[in-house]
Amino acid sequence: MQIHYLSEANSVLNHFLGQIRNIHVQKDSMRFRRNIERIGEIMAYELSKNLNYKPIEIQTPLGIKKTTQIEDQLVLCSILRAGLPLHLGFLNYFDDSENGFVSAYRYHKDDQDEFEIKVEYQAVPTIDNKNLLLIDPMLATGQSMVAVLNKLIEKGKPKEIHIAVVIAAPEGIAYLEKQLPDHYHLWVATLDENLNHKNYIVPGLGDAGDLAYGNKL
Repeated sequence: MQIHYLSEANSVLNHFLGQIRNIHVQKDSMRFRRNIERIGEIMAYELSKNLNYKPIEIQTPLGIKKTTQIEDQLVLCSILRAGLPLHLGFLNYFDDSENGFVSAYRYHKDDQDEFEIKVEYQAVPTIDNKNLLLIDPMLATGQSMVAVLNKLIEKGKPKEIHIAVVIAAPEGIAYLEKQLPDHYHLWVATLDENLNHKNYIVPGLGDAGDLAYGNKL
């Protein structure tokens, strides 16, 4: 798996990453969503450098300009609900893409720490011979990401698969490297230290879905 770490060089990306972690800034859910969206825009720009382009000619009021445009057909697919603001950031840049949405969650039997991943709701277009961009803010254990990918590729064979996450734990990256082929791309805004005993990312930022949309039951 090809891994792209985006925060290694200082940029405005690190400014937004700092804000989404800050417990005082987090109190403003609208600002949290907007910061995740802006991170998505930055990640979309970086990812766009790896896409295929074709030459085109543009008619301007004064002549013809030769340039390029994206040749790949893109499908943006986010994991509900936390993935929605990040999805919007990607969509702001890849506005011709198709869109898919999948629900996945940790199911804890009898309130134990152990869990399994439940993948349920799916609304996804055909992904055959297209570039699939799977979007989720947090990569903790990696189990949700792999479970969703396995469901998606049952329905078609993408030309390329890109996974985009804001914050990743080393354990999650290691799991993906074991489970996924070498030609997959993983885009990571920033890498954190580890998972705690409940498999939450440390230092992380908390529950991205709750911070964006309010606490759930």
